[in-house]
Amino acid sequence: MTLPVGNDAAHAAFAAAMSGDTLHHAWLFAGPEGIGKATFARAAAMRLLADAAAPGTLPPGFDVPEHHQTRRLIGAGSHPDYRELKRLPKESDKTGQELARSIPIAQVRALLPMFAMKPSLSPRRVVLIDAIDDVERPGASNALLKSLEEPPAGTIFILISHAPGRLLPTIRSRCRLLRFDPLGESDMARIVREHLGKADDAEVAALVRAGAGSPGRALGFAGLDLAALDAVLAAIAQDGDRSNARRVKLAKALALKAAQPRYEAFLDRAPAFIAESARDRHGERLRVALDSYDTARALSASARGLSLDAQGTVYEMAGLVATLAK
Repeated sequence: MTLPVGNDAAHAAFAAAMSGDTLHHAWLFAGPEGIGKATFARAAAMRLLADAAAPGTLPPGFDVPEHHQTRRLIGAGSHPDYRELKRLPKESDKTGQELARSIPIAQVRALLPMFAMKPSLSPRRVVLIDAIDDVERPGASNALLKSLEEPPAGTIFILISHAPGRLLPTIRSRCRLLRFDPLGESDMARIVREHLGKADDAEVAALVRAGAGSPGRALGFAGLDLAALDAVLAAIAQDGDRSNARRVKLAKALALKAAQPRYEAFLDRAPAFIAESARDRHGERLRVALDSYDTARALSASARGLSLDAQGTVYEMAGLVATLAK
């Protein structure tokens, strides 16, 4: 399994822990969403199980050959010593694309029969939770905490968190923290180009800015012509759009039903654009930008939570961008 780009120090730290005499039973992989934590966690879990099944037979690192039994079983979803907890599709959603809001206590309790037995193929088993932030509180979190406090023999927990500060302190205290950082611009551009070979330089640059160090976030905006959105926002911020022409045109365009994905992207991008503009400001201009950012972020949250009118929301949001004009 190919390791994600970036965060070499975190990868090396876990490799060193794997090669040591003792491996902590619970790990918290923490960092922004979309930077490769889950990809690395799955690679690490596979290697942990492969090493335990046949110690000393694999070279250093995280690679597990294609023909290896561990790789084949995990790929088929049938490895008896590997469990992955994540949000499941809603029962009411026939497409299977809409996920439940959380990981319920029933999923956590489903681990108990496995914990009551010894691992099947080696002395080790791995439980990966993607993400621990989604585990339902308090019931499911407390059920998991019991296993972290008294870990079953040979069990390694890997918990992925995008916001570790929101976790129960008792869960954090049972885990060894491994931090993952946002990627640099060169790594971001490399990943975007690998996935979107036909994207022009302007679109790559726009996606890198929007990703803010998260390749997953950047690629989530792919195909939405983010460069054009940024260009409109930049023009409004430059001259204030005193005639309202740009704001009206943008609001009408993003209010169309077919433009829903771009509207969602705009709700993310506009507050971020204001925040980026604030970095080069001082004094009163900085205060104006920070106030506009706070208002834009609240408007974005309300637009989603309350299903506000799209056209009115875009017009109001673009008005906040207009306050950046000199």
